[in-house]
Amino acid sequence: MKLAILKEITPGETRVAAIPQTAAALTKLGLEVLIETGAGDNAFFSDADYQAAGAKVTSDIAELFAADIVAKVTAPIMDKSAGRNELQLLGKGKILIAVLCPAANEKLIAELAAGGVTSFALDQMPRITRAQSMDVLSSMSTIAGYKAVLLAADTMGRMCPMMMTAAGTVKPADALIIGAGVAGLQAIATAKRIGAVVMAVDVRAAVKESVESLGAKFIPMEVDHPAEDSGGYATDLGEQFYKSEQEIIAPHAKRADMIITTALIPNRRAPILITKQMVESMKGGSVIVDLAAGSGGNCSLTEADKKVVHNGVTILGPTNLPASVPYHASQMFARNVATFIKELITEDGRLKIDMENEVITGTMVTHEGKVLAAPPEQAGQESEE
Repeated sequence: MKLAILKEITPGETRVAAIPQTAAALTKLGLEVLIETGAGDNAFFSDADYQAAGAKVTSDIAELFAADIVAKVTAPIMDKSAGRNELQLLGKGKILIAVLCPAANEKLIAELAAGGVTSFALDQMPRITRAQSMDVLSSMSTIAGYKAVLLAADTMGRMCPMMMTAAGTVKPADALIIGAGVAGLQAIATAKRIGAVVMAVDVRAAVKESVESLGAKFIPMEVDHPAEDSGGYATDLGEQFYKSEQEIIAPHAKRADMIITTALIPNRRAPILITKQMVESMKGGSVIVDLAAGSGGNCSLTEADKKVVHNGVTILGPTNLPASVPYHASQMFARNVATFIKELITEDGRLKIDMENEVITGTMVTHEGKVLAAPPEQAGQESEE
């Protein structure tokens, strides 16, 4: 069996789906691992590193797409400058493993099915204990939460820690984290490490202990029905609730120097939790980093992948922060991928698609020419609120 790891051609994508360490581990499973020339360059893994790990490095596109399994970070795209259409290159009977965001890419999924490709969406990994080591959403959310705070600290017009100096005392910055899922908790921990006073908002009372264990103040919400579904993803609480939530958040936003928002709802537009009026109440020089920008944003002024300055407040809407930390993002992503591939391979290196395995069935979106319905609670992005 051959496994091909492609160089990402999506603009701005720096990650790679395998690192030399995981390539070596997969080779030991009996797979022949093919790495596209330069696939790891942006993540600081050289072709020589892969060759030393036992992988074959090649620039032959036909050879790569002839592999039994193709693994990459992002969904297949067409690169007009290179004349390369990844979707067309994937042949019948091939296996594709990637972040596919099925709910947002219905046409792509239909084309994969029509082409006879068996595809697995890593972003639909079931939220079960056994699958934690394969959960790319959690891995990437960890990085996003960390980097969001650093981005805010670098952008805002204040320092974060309290300082006692000959010129007087510098007060610590106030940080407000909205949503205490994986990204939110990492944002809390990072903000505390750099000296900010941290508050966190979440509709789930169960996260209070985790928030407080990191040294932050927990701001609870009154919720009269479950805030998360059986899969651990957030539920839509309705417009009236979000208006009430805005009222609770407003006084805390007013005093915040940085706000990190992480609230997402599967298959829905992200809820608006920071209004234009709330932004206008904030101090000049404050920063909002909206990690829900790819789903419309938690701030009404957010624009995806753009910097917006309103009334002296900067709103940032990054949609791929993990790509700004390519070494460790690739390391974590690659380990998730390698662990998942082990679910598909027998001890003697043969392919085995076990339809009784919930990890397999939970991530499979196309098979034998058919589109498989995704569970409604799984969206292609992590739901933090």
